[in-house]
Amino acid sequence: MSLSLNVFPILLFLLIIPSTDNFGFVFSAEYYPAERDALLQLRDSMNSAVNLHGIWTGPPCQSNQSSWFGVACSNWHVVGLALDGIQLSGVLPPAFLHNITFLTTLNLSNNSIFGSLPNLTNLVSLEYVFLSNNRFTGSIPSDYVHLPRLKTLELQQNYLSGQIPPLNQSTLTDFNVSYNSLHGPIPQTQVLQRFPSSSYEHNSGLCGNPLEITCPMPPPPSPPPAPLSPAKEKNKKRLETWSVILIAASATLVPFLVILVSLCYYKKMHGKEKAKEEHTGDGSAELSEKKVPNSRSSEDPERVVELQFFDKNIPIFDLDDLLRASAEVLGKGTLGTTYKATLESGSVVAAKRVKTMNALTKKEFIQQMQLLGNMKHENLVQIISFYYSGQEKLVIYEFEPNGNLFDLLHGNRGVGRILLNWTTRMCIIKDIAKGLAFLHQFLPNQRVPHGNLKSSNVLVHRDNQNYHSKLSDFGFLPLLPSRKLCERLAIGRSPEFSKGKKLTHKTDVYCFGIILLEIITGRIPGEISPGNEEETKTDDLSEWVRTVVNNDWSTDILDVEIMATREGHNEMLKLTELALECTDMAPEKRPKMSQVMRRMQEIEQRIDENDAQILS
Repeated sequence: MSLSLNVFPILLFLLIIPSTDNFGFVFSAEYYPAERDALLQLRDSMNSAVNLHGIWTGPPCQSNQSSWFGVACSNWHVVGLALDGIQLSGVLPPAFLHNITFLTTLNLSNNSIFGSLPNLTNLVSLEYVFLSNNRFTGSIPSDYVHLPRLKTLELQQNYLSGQIPPLNQSTLTDFNVSYNSLHGPIPQTQVLQRFPSSSYEHNSGLCGNPLEITCPMPPPPSPPPAPLSPAKEKNKKRLETWSVILIAASATLVPFLVILVSLCYYKKMHGKEKAKEEHTGDGSAELSEKKVPNSRSSEDPERVVELQFFDKNIPIFDLDDLLRASAEVLGKGTLGTTYKATLESGSVVAAKRVKTMNALTKKEFIQQMQLLGNMKHENLVQIISFYYSGQEKLVIYEFEPNGNLFDLLHGNRGVGRILLNWTTRMCIIKDIAKGLAFLHQFLPNQRVPHGNLKSSNVLVHRDNQNYHSKLSDFGFLPLLPSRKLCERLAIGRSPEFSKGKKLTHKTDVYCFGIILLEIITGRIPGEISPGNEEETKTDDLSEWVRTVVNNDWSTDILDVEIMATREGHNEMLKLTELALECTDMAPEKRPKMSQVMRRMQEIEQRIDENDAQILS
């Protein structure tokens, strides 16, 4: 008995002292190892810009606090996981969330995660799910309809296919599946029907009331075949005998007919080509001026036989239609000549005849075009199709009719010019940043995802009173055969290029900073700065701005068109500071585009708060 009394205090002590894990960290008796193991699965299976292996050690929760990056806790349980915008890449481990049963918030947006959407089965506390701007594929899991407290589900800008499950949680107030490849009718649930068209747009196969697109009626079921009478059975056997005879005859005649049709078609197409060569236009450009080989020509064994399309639902045209189109030159650059092509059907596209790439293999060109063509973002010009042969390569884009940022900023600075106020310029800046950030997330393994970011490659279109912009000419850097050709691209003016150093995502950030300064100052990069002709050239526009700013943040840098309005000066100066960080001579000191986006949001928020205080 005395032994038992002596042992009892020891046992009690062992029960109440903290225990340690294998890393030597002390944790409470209320530590939940299943939740920690689930997070370690994620840590060990993904790559990211954040060193999760160095941060995620020890217990994830200490009461209501967590020392783990992106993890929120309550009562020792993990309740939040926010890993947005940290360049997470890889496939999510299957069912890793099942043991985090108290999870209320899941935010993995703005990364490069691919594979299927996460399985959220049994997460009955889950309220907020942010999975947008990734590379998820496959369908939306049907189990999402069984999340009883779901308030927000954002899945936009992925590569999801299939149909939308019939979500009908009364708690659901935010829902977005735009910019995917979903199809079929939007479910007729009361909840899904109340969301606006913006929640569903840019899914070419979706239909239903929110999109004001009528769904096609399903075909009526076929009636069962009627039983055959004895007389009909006999006729059927005769028909089967004749069928065998006809098939045998066809097998003999078809090769002859194919040869005959081919000869006729060749004669017809040869006549067309001859007529094209003899035709002379009245000053308009000919897209066929260099005699792109006929799409069915056998002279080039490496050709892609037809134009390759990325969207099956657009009006399809072939190479011959494109060559017959009336064309005008939109611009000539290092990468090639771009034409506005008006097809006989009335459709208008932009066709770029790329050059300096004849040494490329078919596989290299097609793989890069398929990668770029499958990207969908509201701030990127969509690639419609492409054509490859050993001597000719075409890239077909959607046509944007309203010109580019360079012309808007610098064209017609005289009477009758449409002034770009600061609100308009800010909209354009945000669109450029969003497009470039998406490229950096979608192409994390490419050295410089855009490679030629400049104001003439920012296409601007006007929607009522609002301006929106899209980036063009992106993604060609991996296809260029030599570094020397890059010196005429926008990246050729970066400090690291001139010093022969490695090019990275930060080189695109430098180009973004130059565009930002161009919008703020209204000056053309590369021109001599006014009043300083003998001293400084603005090949590096940031050097001139940096000099002026160091003399007391003078508003002398601001474009005269917006300086007089007194509109947004504080915002412009804050953005100037950000632009100078983007154009730092040392690439490692420049922010990432995800950080640029956050900084811009903070600047806008701060300005809005100040305006609200003034009004109050």
